[in-house]
Amino acid sequence: MIYTLTLNPAIDKTAVIPGLTPGRVNRIASVREDVGGKGVNVSKCLQILGVQSTVCAFWAGSAGEQAQQALRALGLPLLSVQAEGQTRTNLKIIDPDAHCNTDLNEPGPDIGPEALEQMTERLAQAVQPGDLLILSGSVPRSVPASCYASLIRRFSARGTRVFLDADGEPFRLGVEAGPGFIKPNREELEQYLGRELPSEGDILRACRGLQALGVGEILVSLGAEGALYVTQHEALRADGLRVCVRSTVGAGDSMVAAIACGLARGLDAAERLRLAVSISAASVMCAGSEPPAMQTVRELMPRVTIRPADGAV
Repeated sequence: MIYTLTLNPAIDKTAVIPGLTPGRVNRIASVREDVGGKGVNVSKCLQILGVQSTVCAFWAGSAGEQAQQALRALGLPLLSVQAEGQTRTNLKIIDPDAHCNTDLNEPGPDIGPEALEQMTERLAQAVQPGDLLILSGSVPRSVPASCYASLIRRFSARGTRVFLDADGEPFRLGVEAGPGFIKPNREELEQYLGRELPSEGDILRACRGLQALGVGEILVSLGAEGALYVTQHEALRADGLRVCVRSTVGAGDSMVAAIACGLARGLDAAERLRLAVSISAASVMCAGSEPPAMQTVRELMPRVTIRPADGAV
């Protein structure tokens, strides 16, 4: 079974505003709402891939109840803990004329120590050895930055495979705990290391360095340039696909879902990477954080080219 944990879920409101001009009245051409947050997005993508997962998240107030109802309507199993306040609403502004996305994200409700402990214990009861636990997204200000690291150590020791997709201090501490998989983008990896990684070989050497510290597999997303996937035995590079970009929200989350799906189905590393690049490209063709159609993913898969990464042995 796959479990996705979202500490700071959201209702994502996506507004399309052609020719957005700061300081002036702007007209919204269209608007949509989706339940979001990185772990939630992973679960939604797993669903369209035909893999079941449980959405584990903190919800607050009437907005949280609205979000849960929407997820139940999608048929997604929930493991929920209530928090004080209101689940945040994030505004995503898309300017198709400038090919620009602007995110305005609320901080979200505080999660107290009791609520955090309740979630941890509920996860401990549900997640079994051999299951997959995916930790994704930002950590609320009220939660220690070491939260992900603590969960990685606790569940890895029980034989659970743990994925980590975060940034900043939670990412740094989480990496030190030795997760089974991480998905930084190039900028996040450079920030962690404190140096630039201008070449493919530089990125590969950085990944091998992290693996020497106990990290398992690493998928480095490179935006329009594709991705680099480093397992214990292989280092593969996939070029990006040229598609019409509507929104970049959830593109990285779809990659995490693809790797999880590939592992669940026993796909080899090249096919996992092919699926990750295809579903990421299909995701950016969609508005908001809605998952792409599986038919689109299938149509894109033959276009993905995969080769050994520069410097791979």
